[in-house]
Amino acid sequence: MRIVATQQFPGPAWDELPEVELLEGWPPPEPLPGVDVLVAAVVPVGPEELDLLPDLRLVGNYGVGYDTVDVAACRERGIVVTNTPGVLDAAVADLTLALILACRRHLVESDRFVRELRWRDGWARPELLGRDLADSTLGLVGMGRIGTEVARRAEAFGMRVVHHRRSDGLALEELLGTADVVSLHVPLTTETRGLISRERLALLADGATLVNTARGAIVDEDALVDELVSGRISAGLDVFANEPHVPERLLGLPNVVLAPHVASATVETRAAMTRVLVDNVLAFGRGESLPNEVFA
Repeated sequence: MRIVATQQFPGPAWDELPEVELLEGWPPPEPLPGVDVLVAAVVPVGPEELDLLPDLRLVGNYGVGYDTVDVAACRERGIVVTNTPGVLDAAVADLTLALILACRRHLVESDRFVRELRWRDGWARPELLGRDLADSTLGLVGMGRIGTEVARRAEAFGMRVVHHRRSDGLALEELLGTADVVSLHVPLTTETRGLISRERLALLADGATLVNTARGAIVDEDALVDELVSGRISAGLDVFANEPHVPERLLGLPNVVLAPHVASATVETRAAMTRVLVDNVLAFGRGESLPNEVFA
């Protein structure tokens, strides 16, 4: 079994794989016949890339989201796709709460206030006055494993939690219009791309906060930037529509907290993700059923 990877992944489980060839870049500059397994994270895997790996049989996606992998194109070629669900829920929920707190309590701006020696001018500055989490309303768009973990944490802070999903909960427009904080926890699909449109962003109350640790393209990014530039709302963003590009207008704004797609970036979680990834590859090599095959 010949395995190539876009990078080495952390954790002791990685060493259990047979010899892995690390690619110098993606996509490879020329075809690589004889490759059975591609291990990759957040890179495009579509028909053009698959043409360069004519003998590919498995794509091991490092992450629960697999929107960068054309699953239908893989299936047409008899290629199986796996992902790493379940082990990153707590870490993503933790970062979601961190972004909520950072936005609602102006944590980043307060840090800058101290570093720039402005504290000597007085501490009771109106621009540093935040909002209590207790008795505020958190609206979750999506209520799967991660959304449920976020709800548990938010309730511990005394927040009221409401949610929207296809099967139950509030209508999306009602949630957007009533929540003090809106947090997104849906996968990126054809149905959710652009779900939070300019018109829906306008439903957010003045002073509301939008948090996105899901996928950037779920939101109309241009419309979100316009709202943030206006100062009407705040946002905590771990994901963007065209990563690693971040809209330049966001970089100087005090009402947005920016992170480089690190919701699952803890030592423990990334090692657990590697464990799941490796288990799928090893099961494939043994001809066994795969623990985390993607069927979408």
